[in-house]
Amino acid sequence: MSTQPLLSPLRVVLVDDEALARARLRTLVGDCTAPVAEVVAEAADAAQAMAWLAVNTADVLLLDIHMPGMDGLALARALQRHEHVPALVFVTAHTEHAVAAFEVEALDYLTKPVRLERLQQSLQKVERYRKDSLRLGANLAQKVLLIQDRGRAERIPVADVLFLKAELKYVTVQTARRSYILDGSLNELEARHSALFMRVHRNALVARHAMRALEKHVDAEEGEGWALRLHGTEELLAVSRRQLAAVREALLRPTP
Repeated sequence: MSTQPLLSPLRVVLVDDEALARARLRTLVGDCTAPVAEVVAEAADAAQAMAWLAVNTADVLLLDIHMPGMDGLALARALQRHEHVPALVFVTAHTEHAVAAFEVEALDYLTKPVRLERLQQSLQKVERYRKDSLRLGANLAQKVLLIQDRGRAERIPVADVLFLKAELKYVTVQTARRSYILDGSLNELEARHSALFMRVHRNALVARHAMRALEKHVDAEEGEGWALRLHGTEELLAVSRRQLAAVREALLRPTP
């Protein structure tokens, strides 16, 4: 009989300029039982949080928005450039920033004073996100694309691919380091890897794990519309009107 691997307690970092608020959150985190979580660090501002995360890892940041210096939303945007980004749960007295919070990929948005039941629901989301990420990593590790280049065959891990874009008779395979040319069909790639990639335009598939944010964009051919920003590349990918709602929904939920 197979058993699920036991996960360690969620590693939580508290980021709030008010010591009393951090103390209350620390107590609430300690009272959570499903899942079990532990506070591994506290930060009174964004700079302290960035310094700690530069040399340590965490599963989730419980993050205030209004702080001296860089606010919580700016910190979240800065963390998007990091390789290992903790899940973000905003904890704030202000309700008006909820939309902005989800635009920076927050898993949840809590208003103060936080109730234990509500915090536990947020940490359960983080736990599901962590399990999904581990499962996705295992699936990706087994998948490769075979690239034929000047008589040489190269196996490119699917985990490294940020997007696939149809260019005339070929498909451009883009990773964070470089691009490759694949002799194949975008439709075939979508059918084979639909769990890992999402169609955002008739000529483009993007890695679900790399999706970062939607931005207003003006295209020379299609005019004003929306484009998708991805982790690991500065290139923006146009999102068709047909796919816009699906892309928005995908950005608001954990990677499957």
